[in-house]
Amino acid sequence: MNGAQDLGGMMGFGPVSPEPDEPAFHAEWEKRALAVTLACGGLGEWNIDMSRHARETLPPPEYLTSSYYEIWTKGLLKLLAARGLVGADEIEAGHALRPARPTARPVVTAQNVPAMLARGGPCERPAERPARFGVGDAVVTRVMHPTGHTRLPRYARGKAGVVERVHGAHVFPDSNAHGQGENPQWCYSVRFSGVELWGEGADPTLSVSIDCWEPYLDPAP
Repeated sequence: MNGAQDLGGMMGFGPVSPEPDEPAFHAEWEKRALAVTLACGGLGEWNIDMSRHARETLPPPEYLTSSYYEIWTKGLLKLLAARGLVGADEIEAGHALRPARPTARPVVTAQNVPAMLARGGPCERPAERPARFGVGDAVVTRVMHPTGHTRLPRYARGKAGVVERVHGAHVFPDSNAHGQGENPQWCYSVRFSGVELWGEGADPTLSVSIDCWEPYLDPAP
């Protein structure tokens, strides 16, 4: 969907000010926000694409006025409520008011964390058909405005680029985020020139590489 998270090419949001030696966390509560999000993700009630979609569908005024980990926390609350794991009254109270219902997987315990993080969440899958494109192929991204989840940025739609890497077949976020199956698709790194993306005023030395799933691409005319 075209949400508040998709800011590429938009103006008026002020300069980007990187912090030298930026810390992983700016406040103690952010550590807990990350830990709770990972622990809840381990319950097996949703996948990573559902989690991203929950964050990216926050109302734009709320998304744009929330910090990074505030967005994570608000997305998590949406997922928990949607699956009946918490009630609105419990969110208001700040603690459980009823016994927890069973979850798809057991609660993650401290001793399980190292193994869980080491295992990660691999999303590469066996290819069901040959890749449509190869390194060096000229492609163009499709112009589309889905109401559901997608990983193709708005600023890169309808743009010409060149395939620079073939990543293999991976879980397709557009279907996985909505419980419609993993639907593995080939994924490519596509390089776009800055001028192609941003127009004549762009830095002519700039290029941007974007990972694009095959359904986002057509051969360049």
